[in-house]
Amino acid sequence: MAGGHVEREVPSCPKRMVFGPCGGVHDDGSCEVDSRPCPFAAPGAAVVRWDREAPVRPAPESTLLAAARAGAAVVTDLTIPPFDAAGLGDVVEALSGSCDAVLVGEHQNRPDFPPSLMAALVTQAGGVPWVTLACRDRNRVVLEQELAGLAVAGVDGVLCVTGDARAAGMRPEVTQVFDLDGTQLAALASQTGHAVAVPEAPSAAPRQLRPARLFQKQAAGAHLAVLNHVGSPAQVAGFVAAARAEGLTIPVIAGVAVYTDERSARVLQRFPGLDVDPAQVERVLGASDVREAGIETAVREARALLAVAGVSGVNLSGLASEDGALAGAHVKAEIGRRIKEGR
Repeated sequence: MAGGHVEREVPSCPKRMVFGPCGGVHDDGSCEVDSRPCPFAAPGAAVVRWDREAPVRPAPESTLLAAARAGAAVVTDLTIPPFDAAGLGDVVEALSGSCDAVLVGEHQNRPDFPPSLMAALVTQAGGVPWVTLACRDRNRVVLEQELAGLAVAGVDGVLCVTGDARAAGMRPEVTQVFDLDGTQLAALASQTGHAVAVPEAPSAAPRQLRPARLFQKQAAGAHLAVLNHVGSPAQVAGFVAAARAEGLTIPVIAGVAVYTDERSARVLQRFPGLDVDPAQVERVLGASDVREAGIETAVREARALLAVAGVSGVNLSGLASEDGALAGAHVKAEIGRRIKEGR
């Protein structure tokens, strides 16, 4: 339900989505959950349009939105040890001054503190938190509670996602909820006064529907778009131009893959809808100084993306280092500082 409407999920979608598809569709149109054909990616499928009335709200005050409007925002994924407040503080401190905001993730295989507590801990450590809210593990009531708690905690914004389904064998005794999907959650978050980001996966099937789908998320109330990794800046440029042609006006943050060793590179190549240039990966891994090569590659990619018309910022994303969360934070901080120096 959103805006007073009872909305019907598509029965054959295991995530009970209404405004699909999610970003986990394989190239052959199959679902990431159980390989069934995605009902939103069937031949001839059209984008599901947001046809609910929503109050027109100006974007709230937000550090990240202000940086995006200036045209060169830097967001950094917060990779941290779970249930470790001190470790979180160390990572946020390491990132200090290198980015405009940190993106607190939400993972199907690595639970952590509740979102409102995460926001408070990041703020306490001196960071600017954008916190991911996913629909997999929380029913609508709990999502409403978290939105209220995040407002009290002083979150800068929320990233609203449907969420990955739990992998086979991962906590099979735990119910997966999916009361809402990411677009419905974005509408709810916007209506409650939050700055709202939404994801999109330009490289995931059905690619031809992705630009229009992002525009529908804007219609639901989103203020910012965060893109999954795409193989090249030219592909990002094509996607953003197509989305602008559909009517998209919100700022777009493009993903930069961050890796400095074998493990951190291969993790980025495992997921559907996430495209990392394999030739570039092999060049980095074959360098005499892999860490420096990874940092320089990420900086070049970020600068190329920031030069794309319609791109307002970059998201430094990935494990970054196999040597732990703090080592990864130092890699991302160095990348962020070099990007900022080149503005």
